[in-house]
Amino acid sequence: MASNTTRPPNWKSQAPTPIPGETFAAQTSLPRLPVPPLVQTLDKLTSTLRPIAYSAEEFQEVKQKILELGKAGGFGETLQKRLEQRASEREHWLEEWWDDGGYLGYRDSVRKDDPGFESMTTKEYLGRREYGFKSQPVQHLHPALHRAASLVRASMLFRQQFKLGKVPPERTRDGPLCMDTWRWMFDCCRIPGLGGLDWSVTYAKPGDEGTSGHVVVLRKGRFWKLEPWIDGRLLSVPELEKYIFSQTSIYHNFDDYALLAEDPKNASILTTIHSAAFVLCLDTEQPSSLVEHSRALWHGSVTRPKSEGKVVLGLRNRWVDKPVQFIVFDNGEAGIMGEHSVMDGTPTVALCDAVLDMIASPELSSSEIKTNAEVTLPQPLDWIILPATTKAIETAETAALSLIESQEMGIVRTSYGKKAIKAFGVSPDSWAQMIVQLAYARLVRSLGQERQGGTYEAATTRRFFKGRTEAIRVVSEESDRWVASMDEGGVSAEERKKLLKEAVKKHGDWARMAGSGLGIDRHMLGLKLSLKDGEELPALYSDPVFKRSSNWVLSTSAIFSKHFGPYGWGEVVPEGFGVAYMTGFDGE
Repeated sequence: MASNTTRPPNWKSQAPTPIPGETFAAQTSLPRLPVPPLVQTLDKLTSTLRPIAYSAEEFQEVKQKILELGKAGGFGETLQKRLEQRASEREHWLEEWWDDGGYLGYRDSVRKDDPGFESMTTKEYLGRREYGFKSQPVQHLHPALHRAASLVRASMLFRQQFKLGKVPPERTRDGPLCMDTWRWMFDCCRIPGLGGLDWSVTYAKPGDEGTSGHVVVLRKGRFWKLEPWIDGRLLSVPELEKYIFSQTSIYHNFDDYALLAEDPKNASILTTIHSAAFVLCLDTEQPSSLVEHSRALWHGSVTRPKSEGKVVLGLRNRWVDKPVQFIVFDNGEAGIMGEHSVMDGTPTVALCDAVLDMIASPELSSSEIKTNAEVTLPQPLDWIILPATTKAIETAETAALSLIESQEMGIVRTSYGKKAIKAFGVSPDSWAQMIVQLAYARLVRSLGQERQGGTYEAATTRRFFKGRTEAIRVVSEESDRWVASMDEGGVSAEERKKLLKEAVKKHGDWARMAGSGLGIDRHMLGLKLSLKDGEELPALYSDPVFKRSSNWVLSTSAIFSKHFGPYGWGEVVPEGFGVAYMTGFDGE
């Protein structure tokens, strides 16, 4: 088992790239993430803070602190020069800071504040997303078994294509996107590290052609090792059905993990899980609605046997530190949970689209080979559980139950889609963001409250080498004016339309700047982390308006897949909302 008592300083480089081919061909031509000019960032910051301030006096106070940080020859310029120097010496000036501060330096399910990262911490960065797949119409005696076997075969075929360098790089109309994080899609796992700093371990091998590799299967909380390859041949769907069926009718901290790993058998099981290509969870639930489907993917069932008064959590049937974890329910519904501390959501979407397209194509079944060849039956992976570990599990279940029961979930489906929105000359993404702003304003007004913070929308910066994300600051003076007009009497439809156009334009401008590496939040974070020991934090960082603007009450983002139904993540702060949306459909 890989030791995690001391994290290797070069752990991030240990995940190999695929065999040279198409997948990574564009990497060397990608530009580096820029460090924006200081004055430019501070000017934009000032604009975003005006609608967040509760009074003109509050705004003037924070504006003065911005001017102080940006004055010629001042401390802000010193920090900027340090940051620019760092950028000149590294492939990506933010990567190390982002890995630890944004993901690997904490494990809380919800964290409201942190001295170094309150301006960007969200549950998205904790790294748990779930995507629910649409129902798969299939005539089969065991639809769940068929779907599970199909997912294993298609995912292994896709993994093979990736390892051979044959997966085309993701791209937008502006060009190819960075594929660096794809190195962490298969054969790896996040593990809890000493001193609160986690890391990811990989078992992928350079030059691997993808003709081997195992899967860890979970059923009713029991673990199994499934070998889907025989002498370089991938088992067919019927074969996989047979061998899956033959045997399968959280929370953690370093101390608990280390205790579990002390036993050699447990250590071997952990290695098997970490090195698995991916995890397959076979759940007993049968979700019948989008909300049930989403919650079942998110945390599984919560049951309380009356005879014992115990709580049994569906999370027992998960290993949430794996970046790819397929979940199949007994009624054939399915989805994926992704831990993305080292891999964002968009590569996972690309994986799902490729796998689900493959399953839907005739080729997956027509190319299957049935054989009587000897295969390795799934091997049970049964733990040695000590009393201290049992206690740790009970503590984890209590914490998980508390979090689960604090959550509410809802899904809204509109009767119109992107075609209708575009007919108004409006970006569907901006349209959705403005609707969210209006809904939130009406909510806080009904409660007699003022806005509690800002709105975060994720923008990808993968056009840059090793790029990840940047924050789009959605709240603007323009969006506030439109929101106010919608509930003010005497405002004409034409005026509201005009204000909406202005708000949408501003949102589009912010989105393009963020995607171009010219956002606000990552730059402000970099300046802050450029402080040296003993230096005083600039007054701006403790200003209530500045802090409020990065208290992401609304954590929003959008992905699209024709295969997805429910998907999402949790809120960022206790008083907040996780808002996942799709604008790619044309309505139903």
